[in-house]
Amino acid sequence: MKCNRDTNLKHCTCTYVSCSKRGMCCECVAYHRDSGEIPGCFFPPEAEKSYDRSIKNFINVWNKKV
Repeated sequence: MKCNRDTNLKHCTCTYVSCSKRGMCCECVAYHRDSGEIPGCFFPPEAEKSYDRSIKNFINVWNKKV
């Protein structure tokens, strides 16, 4: 299946605009998984802007939201 970057970018919430994987969801998820991280689009907007993609931060952020 071919990735449609232009369509993906319309829905991408990642604010790291210089990332080469932005809009390439499969590559982004694989990159962050291999790095032991969570992609920015899984975080609420205020937490995403911190660029802390750690699993620990993800858990802390969502525990505060519940």
